[in-house]
Amino acid sequence: MAMTDLIPWGRGREVTTTRNASSNPILDLHREMNRLFDDVFRGFDVSPFNDRFFERSMNWPSIEVNETDKDVKVTAELPGLDDKDVEVELANGVLSIKGEKKTETEDKDRRFSERYYGRFERRIPIDDVDEDKISAAFKNGVLTVTMPKLAEAQSKVKRIAINGK
Repeated sequence: MAMTDLIPWGRGREVTTTRNASSNPILDLHREMNRLFDDVFRGFDVSPFNDRFFERSMNWPSIEVNETDKDVKVTAELPGLDDKDVEVELANGVLSIKGEKKTETEDKDRRFSERYYGRFERRIPIDDVDEDKISAAFKNGVLTVTMPKLAEAQSKVKRIAINGK
């Protein structure tokens, strides 16, 4: 067993003890710094420049937008929340879903968490809907906002036939 097999960050990599005369020392330093950053963040299952947690929290809650000839329906998954924790508004052609998910435990009791807590807001551009007939329902952690289209918007839709060869 080689000494490098005992070192976790050396496993599976060759250790070069002599410098190749044709190698660029700046590129060597760059490669080594990248390797060090990868090794440090690998232990946390987090990448320093492509962080999935922050990506996920920026797009929370998950939404789905469905559109038919008659209406637009937006569905948002908000597990662990009640209807009083969520605010829905339509202003200037943008539907906003916002609120706050509060933590259930104190930070001193928490060892590790992948759950999302804190304020959130999602904005969805919406046009040609009847603002007076919008309805929202909240059931089992799922928010559904139904927005009927205006009569003019329904008549603007023109179906185009697709001819196959």
